[in-house]
Amino acid sequence: MSRVAVHAEASGPASAERVFAVLTDWPRHDEWMPFTRAEGGRGHGAEVRGWTGVGPLGFLDTMVITDWRPGRRVAVRHTGRVVRGEAWFRVEPLPDGGSRIVWAELVELPLGPLGRAGWLVAGPVVRAFMGLGLRRLSRLAARSVGGVR
Repeated sequence: MSRVAVHAEASGPASAERVFAVLTDWPRHDEWMPFTRAEGGRGHGAEVRGWTGVGPLGFLDTMVITDWRPGRRVAVRHTGRVVRGEAWFRVEPLPDGGSRIVWAELVELPLGPLGRAGWLVAGPVVRAFMGLGLRRLSRLAARSVGGVR
């Protein structure tokens, strides 16, 4: 089985604590990550379930939180049939009061050589959507106050 790494990052004016709060408010995931909705718990050991797709076409992404540092970092282990591997988000405060968020994935590719060949096409698309999602998350956190949408 091959593993591939992909990451994206974005910066914005919201505090690290605010970005982390919106990031880990799983039902709000669809507000910033295209084609994805999620639900789940918070804290080490909690389960998270995400659905990526359009309508009935997509896949379930099950995860377990493996690291939880409020306001700064959340890591998961992907445990589903389609997506397996590890991922983490790190939110860093910036001197101007804003924050930088980094999202990294280490994904196990299925199907041997066919999976690696598919990643040549899918990888850049995944990276682009990750970057788009983080920019949207940053804007959402900047305009969201006290959990009000």
